Amino acid sequence: MTVKEVVEAYSIALEKGDIPTAFSYFNPNAKWHQPGKNKFSGTQSSLEAIGRMLSDMMGAAQGSLVIKPTAPLMANGNFVSSPVQFSAKSGDKTIEMNGNDLFEVTDGKIVQVWLFSEDQDVEDEFWGK
Repeated sequence: MTVKEVVEAYSIALEKGDIPTAFSYFNPNAKWHQPGKNKFSGTQSSLEAIGRMLSDMMGAAQGSLVIKPTAPLMANGNFVSSPVQFSAKSGDKTIEMNGNDLFEVTDGKIVQVWLFSEDQDVEDEFWGK
């Protein structure tokens, strides 16, 4: 698989809610860099920690967190850029924002993910401290 195919397969599985398949595209020691200054911000340094964080985010969003691609994937060496739009609800708060997810793929596995948000202050306010 090319680096783009790895990220595409991960994204398709995630969109279907097939978490085991989505996570099969990660190296077990992968790092996930969640931006900002909110309760989910920081670097998660294992597949278990990444899974726990994403599960907590989905719980905080009452199962409403949706991430949709907005443009084709772009690759440069081992890096794949995925322009996205994400939305979620939490109580009476809602968020809908553009972002970019940057994946590093080595030996057919995702080893690092960096997320970028259109307005990090708004996202921080949504997720809270």
